[in-house]
Amino acid sequence: MWDDEGNKYLDCINNVAHVGHCHPHVISQTCAQIGQLETNSRFLHDNLVLYSKRISEKMPHKSLEMTFYTNSGSESNDLAIRIARKATNAYDIIILDHAYHGHLTTLVDISPYKFNHPGGEGQKEWVHMVPVPDSYRGKYRSSDYDEEQLAVLYAQEVIDAVEKAEANGRRICLFLAESLQSCGGQIVYPRNYFRKVYAYLQSKGILCLADEVQTGFYRSGKTMWAFQIYGQGKLLLLYILPKFPTKKN
Repeated sequence: MWDDEGNKYLDCINNVAHVGHCHPHVISQTCAQIGQLETNSRFLHDNLVLYSKRISEKMPHKSLEMTFYTNSGSESNDLAIRIARKATNAYDIIILDHAYHGHLTTLVDISPYKFNHPGGEGQKEWVHMVPVPDSYRGKYRSSDYDEEQLAVLYAQEVIDAVEKAEANGRRICLFLAESLQSCGGQIVYPRNYFRKVYAYLQSKGILCLADEVQTGFYRSGKTMWAFQIYGQGKLLLLYILPKFPTKKN
């Protein structure tokens, strides 16, 4: 990044760009693409199929059969919600406190980062918010529990939310969480948190969605998708929740 006087800086906060900006290779590839056929996803083009194949090969589970292309992360999350509601015939959604999932109306409604701040409209009855598994400033902290205990405690919050919702006649279709909370504070969750939460929710027929808008495409480091940090993508393994943990001695 350069300022108006030509001084060169390392750009450490370029929002969710993949490879920074002004990179010669990115510029050349962008220009080349503009010179080719421009189309939308309604009409087939070889590049759409080839790119879908490349993306599916980067998924830890090789059973991906369909790819949807959208023009933004917000549109992607909104589409995912529509699919989840149609697939489960349920409506409600579980989200993490402090989360941000996009700027469409549907997504502002499930983003405490927006609806709980000044100007927000508050939490809707179909939105079930659970504590973000923040081991530093969260409801349960690493000063009192080890990492496995933290995973159990925060997973129990999700279980309690589901049971409370069902007791009130609500049906949950989706658990939506960023793989690493971004706008809410760059929070890394206890390693087995997703394993335990996903195992429980899948046993209930509730779908699980990892929001990778800000963390996918190797932005988190060694893995293509940030959810792989918690177990190399093996989030579908079943784990039995141990008894409610006690604090450290």
